[in-house]
Amino acid sequence: MPDWSSPAYTAAEVARYHAAGWWSQTTLSDAVRRNAQRTPDKAGYVDYLGETSLTWREFDAAADATASRLAGVGVAAGDRIAVWHRDSAAIHVLFVAIERCGAVVVGIGARAGIREVSAILAASQSKLLITDEQRHSDATGLGIETLSIDALNTIAEIGMPAPQLGADDVFLINSTSGTTGLPKCVVHTQNRWHYFHQLAVANGKLSSDDVFLPIIPTPFGFGLWTSHTTPIHLGVTAVLLDRFSAAATCAAIEQYRVSVLCCVSTQLSMMMADGASREFDLSSLRVVFTGGEALPYRPAAEFEALTGAKILQFYGSNETGVLSGTTLDDPLDRRLRTGGRIVPEMAVRLFDGHADVTDTGRGQPACRGPATSLGYLNGTDHDKLFTPDGWMLMGDICEIDADGYLSVTGRTSDFILRGGKNISAAQVEDAVMTHPAIAVAAAVAMPDEVFGEKVCVFVELADVELAGVDSAGRLELPDLVEHLLGLGVSKELLPERLVVIDELPRSSGGKIAKGQLREQVSR
Repeated sequence: MPDWSSPAYTAAEVARYHAAGWWSQTTLSDAVRRNAQRTPDKAGYVDYLGETSLTWREFDAAADATASRLAGVGVAAGDRIAVWHRDSAAIHVLFVAIERCGAVVVGIGARAGIREVSAILAASQSKLLITDEQRHSDATGLGIETLSIDALNTIAEIGMPAPQLGADDVFLINSTSGTTGLPKCVVHTQNRWHYFHQLAVANGKLSSDDVFLPIIPTPFGFGLWTSHTTPIHLGVTAVLLDRFSAAATCAAIEQYRVSVLCCVSTQLSMMMADGASREFDLSSLRVVFTGGEALPYRPAAEFEALTGAKILQFYGSNETGVLSGTTLDDPLDRRLRTGGRIVPEMAVRLFDGHADVTDTGRGQPACRGPATSLGYLNGTDHDKLFTPDGWMLMGDICEIDADGYLSVTGRTSDFILRGGKNISAAQVEDAVMTHPAIAVAAAVAMPDEVFGEKVCVFVELADVELAGVDSAGRLELPDLVEHLLGLGVSKELLPERLVVIDELPRSSGGKIAKGQLREQVSR
């Protein structure tokens, strides 16, 4: 039964979402069976450079077989089954099999460390942990029954799965993929992602003829709809990478004639900074969905010019879902410099502390609507996530213009306080990324005895030939500052320290782990 203990929805809202068609009675498991009947021999999931390629008939049969084995080892309705597995066809089969057992997936990112895994297992009270072979040895000592996927597939015990979940039931618990501290567990129904799926189809004019390449970790919000929800509901072919690299992504696009690429903004910047983007034929791309972080304008515009594809953004979070989105019909400047128009079905208010400042057009967004999650597991920190009257808060500061377009100007917790002046890290990063030598940038506060904090920027460099730097690949702070001043960038956004590193640290969700950078600069 649905869990309405969260303030996310009232019973009247649930009824309205169904009546409007934003929510459906069709589950992902139902959609898999439909695909197996309509297009049985069409490739469903393909592991790039792997051995697995499943047609929709094979996918459906594999999910049934896995569900029977799970039932045979005692998985019952309502159980929470943790999955710590690389991105592959197998993880999607496993998610559907768990759904067919009436159980709940606890999704753990493939790059999660033991400390994060332990915290998620404890918070979710998972009954069983299923891993791939690579992570199976790491899972020993976690105090939970553990099965590798290979061991599960050899189990002879066959059981009768409990009735599958409904579209309004809790089907997934995942983590926030935050950049600092331990993750919180977020509770999801299928329908909040079904709504998101419908919006993506409309904004990107998607069809079953598209070929998807999602390169965001599966269990997280962005990865969940791009690799699981939308490919299954549309019945497309989805090509999966075990691990992201610019070269592998470009090669996969060329080989499979990918038409829809789904990536976080950092990955897009890394592709443009890599020579592979010029070595492969990327002309099959039609749509690129990106987000998760601020989108740097320069590499995004260059990517569109190179490929002919259009980049679309959604603004939202794992908790809130989508608040705004861009469409294929939006002009370039709107698509790349804003998060798009506010979605009509999502009511949005703006706050400054506890004060409603919606009329000013600037503040911290809060929302209610069919895209929101049920919040955090067990109501943890709901006093911080929700306003007293039940609106779900974002952690950003945004502006909404007269035409309804939303722009993120900073995070409530991602400002550098220099001499009493709040400096947006996102604005610093966007300015720094205009330099052709820089592939990825992250701005953090650097402690200072006089000003309290100063601006420190960590960067990864682009390919030397593409960047136009000297043969040693050097970039010095004065060169960067001179470049920014030449563009007329505000002096308050100028970095005061530049740290060039081979690779910025990433969270298990693929975002830049700023917490680690802050610790480094503090030392």
